[in-house]
Amino acid sequence: MLSLGSGGAKSTKPSFVSYVTPEEIKSEKEPQKKERHPNLLPGEVVFCSTNPILKYTQDDISQRGIFGTLLCTNFRVSFISDETPQEEPTQHFKNKLYGENDIPLMCVDCLYGVYDEKKKLITGGMLKNKYPSKMIIHCKDLRVFQFCLTFTKEEEAKKIFQGIVHHCLEPKSLKCVFAFSYANTKGPEMQRTQRTLMFDSQEDWSQEMKRTKGNCRIVTENQNFELSERLPKYFIIPAAVSDDDLSKFPGKGLPIWCWSHHSGCALFKASSLPVTQEDGVAQAWMERMLHAVAQTHLYSVKIEDLLETLPNIQDIQQSYTKFKQFFLIDNSTDFWMSDVKWFSSLENTGWLDIIRQCLQKAVEVVECLEKENTNVLITEEEGSDLCCVISSLVQIMMDPHCRTLTGFQNLVQKEWVAGCHAFLDRCNHLHQKDKECQSPVFLLFLECVWQLVQQHSPAFQFSETYLTVLSDSIHVPAFGTFLFNSAFQRESCLKATLQHSQRGPLSWPAVWDWSMQFDCKAQELFINPLYAEKLKQEKVLRKVPRIKHQRQLSLPSSAFKTPPKKGFFKDEAESLKKMLRVKRFSRWMVPPDSPAVATRQFYEAWQQKPLDYHGLLLPCLDGPAMRLWMQRYLRWTPEAQILGGGSVAITSKLAELLGEVRALQRELAQKGWWDSMGEGHHRPQTMSLALVRTSLRLSSYFPFAASRNWSFKPVIPTGLLQSLMVTDKLASQEDETNEVISLV
Repeated sequence: MLSLGSGGAKSTKPSFVSYVTPEEIKSEKEPQKKERHPNLLPGEVVFCSTNPILKYTQDDISQRGIFGTLLCTNFRVSFISDETPQEEPTQHFKNKLYGENDIPLMCVDCLYGVYDEKKKLITGGMLKNKYPSKMIIHCKDLRVFQFCLTFTKEEEAKKIFQGIVHHCLEPKSLKCVFAFSYANTKGPEMQRTQRTLMFDSQEDWSQEMKRTKGNCRIVTENQNFELSERLPKYFIIPAAVSDDDLSKFPGKGLPIWCWSHHSGCALFKASSLPVTQEDGVAQAWMERMLHAVAQTHLYSVKIEDLLETLPNIQDIQQSYTKFKQFFLIDNSTDFWMSDVKWFSSLENTGWLDIIRQCLQKAVEVVECLEKENTNVLITEEEGSDLCCVISSLVQIMMDPHCRTLTGFQNLVQKEWVAGCHAFLDRCNHLHQKDKECQSPVFLLFLECVWQLVQQHSPAFQFSETYLTVLSDSIHVPAFGTFLFNSAFQRESCLKATLQHSQRGPLSWPAVWDWSMQFDCKAQELFINPLYAEKLKQEKVLRKVPRIKHQRQLSLPSSAFKTPPKKGFFKDEAESLKKMLRVKRFSRWMVPPDSPAVATRQFYEAWQQKPLDYHGLLLPCLDGPAMRLWMQRYLRWTPEAQILGGGSVAITSKLAELLGEVRALQRELAQKGWWDSMGEGHHRPQTMSLALVRTSLRLSSYFPFAASRNWSFKPVIPTGLLQSLMVTDKLASQEDETNEVISLV
């Protein structure tokens, strides 16, 4: 079996492919040039191509590789092997848009060239008249590709190198992105055929507010973006906000509704509006906005400026840049050298700590909503970065609908896409040289969700494979979902293109139409087999007397003995007006450890309650509980994979047990016992796990790593083994530079 995207870190070598070394190529006559092209997508155009090119495997010791054609299109960089497969390989997780040797242009992260055995970072505009002997491409999905250019004619090598550098690294116009060529190929009705709400209509917002029983109002005055270009066409605000206040400041400081709690309180987010003592108009306007939020429920509100307690987007970018380097492995030696202090090195990047901080902040907001039944307003400079992270995490922790596949996609569409997160700038899709705006904020959110999935797996309908694929899809330039900075930018591109197009209005496909990338069998792996579906009779079984506005797992105030904390939120329980007279929203002075202690006590009190996977969920925030998302970060590293082990082995066994349960259910149904004995009881997921069960030897990173024809054997140079003090008798000193020790 082959898998998608193993690239330079390819862990499996199919039996039908011949691997050659540079020495073997040099000993032969110049091969006959035979360029081969992949099946092009609608709107895809080949810019340049050349043959022969040697694609190296990750094992730099043997320097083995495959001979083929390297080409660059307006969608991808692609390598096509010259070898003709004798039989069609079985691919259980094949992407329909790009293959294992394809790199979408937006997925290219860095490009390196090897000149005189020295590796140099390539930037757009440099080395125009030179080409390297080897080209190394690092991808945003953490694949690594290595191509040897020494067996290609000089002019052709220079042409393909400069072409790839230009199309992958040079700044470009938004209209040059492949999505503009690919649009309309699937028809304008595609989005509406999906169950996911797009939140581009008044009906979608009304449906969401009705679901959560919110008591706010929908704003329709921004249909033509007359109020603000940084707000969606439709959005929800507190009912007490007047129409006159909507146009005071262009979207700044306006409290946008996110979600309503069953008690009546609600979560809001807003961009910051700098208020000075001299600016009486702005102060009065902010006072009215906070009054409006407070009137939503019990005249109470707590506000939090996220930039005061969480890292900014530049800190997030710097941390992730350091973190990802430990997974972009060029060769086996680099991997084993990094293994010496691997865990401490990961910790020093601060990435896992940023994840923990975001989860902790979300728990603090949950505590205000769940325990204190207080309205919460979170703010930051633009209101579309960390506000999106925290508001989304709060809803996942408190609303079981957001833990279903459809509900999660609705959440992302509402808070991130319709919420005007600047995907174009944050992901640097256009390769702009000014990278001040670049930051993996959405990936940070997915990391936090993954932590929750790992700790409370039965509460989530979707699997970690779904999250991994979603993180990859951010950089596939075929969809409009993660392409724009705002709804205004999207609408502007539609109008501008329509004026110069004879094809009619553009219609970008949504990433939520997974059938565009994967067949039905592959999509089955998006479903978590451990998901505990909600019981049909749950409402009847749990009708017990309780305090008003309290559901199971709700935490009454009497359960806590800690004093009210005022360090993380501004408490205005006694006098809202008095608080509003201050020059700015400053924090109360409290001991630095008080909020963490209170949050810990809130978690421990929740932990003592019976666990309800369809109620409130809180993450464990202890250091050891913050785990590495191994499927995403190590799936292309052969040395880190376990044959027949890892989570896939557990999933395979569970699949067998689920099959037995389904067989027993069918037998009970045939005898007429199921309706009386089992109605309302948990029925296992109907997903078929035949892909898992029929595989003979699975890698721990299935389905991204191949499961058969495992011919790679991880090796450690003997000199490195001795330096690691593994053994001092494996080889003599004179053999250190050449010998390797096989681990399997």
